[in-house]
Amino acid sequence: ETNAAIAGALDAGATDIVVRDSHGSARNILPDLLRPEARLIRDWSTPLSMMEGIDRTYDAVVFVGYHARAGTPDAVLKHTMSLSLTDVILNGVRMPEGGWNAAIAGHYDVPVVFLSGDSAICKQIREVIGPIETAAVKESMGSTALMLHPTRAQEMIRKGVAAALRNLQAYKPYKPNPPYKLEIVFTEETLARRAADVPGAERTGELSVAFTSNDLLDIVKFFSLARRR
Repeated sequence: ETNAAIAGALDAGATDIVVRDSHGSARNILPDLLRPEARLIRDWSTPLSMMEGIDRTYDAVVFVGYHARAGTPDAVLKHTMSLSLTDVILNGVRMPEGGWNAAIAGHYDVPVVFLSGDSAICKQIREVIGPIETAAVKESMGSTALMLHPTRAQEMIRKGVAAALRNLQAYKPYKPNPPYKLEIVFTEETLARRAADVPGAERTGELSVAFTSNDLLDIVKFFSLARRR
């Protein structure tokens, strides 16, 4: 599916493509199987996490293989960043990973133009950041996934990415308004207590901690620190 997204970008005339491996260890994509037109970022280091490498030189971001936020009904592999979190709320909006990452891209004035995943996240991402091109390659049946054949899924992704990039003017960066308030809800009180030790953090409930700043990157750094403690 990653290669299909690359192919779609090439179809639309892209000349510089960067792939960010963003699941688990961030060392999932086998470099020798990736299309040679793309460069690959692996492993974890900076607070930007899944959006590491983003800057203002990019024209667009596409998300491949995404899932809905924790607690979403009828969704495949639903969670938000970590199984230790039950909610991530930015300026009052409950965030899926796609929404959080779109806000980081928006900080650099880069729009998210395409997302693939199950039908739940395709609906959810449009509710959070507005209309973008999507490809629902599976849907949930309880804990079961009803999936398209990989060939069909790849075809949808390739066509969707190409269509989105050919219509860039239709998409705007997702830019929540400052001041930014991030509230994190944990699964355990101990995790919330530890996160509250981050300078500037505010304990807002038995399981929740919040942080407010006029700089989105301060919010991103807090989120990174709070999840590590």
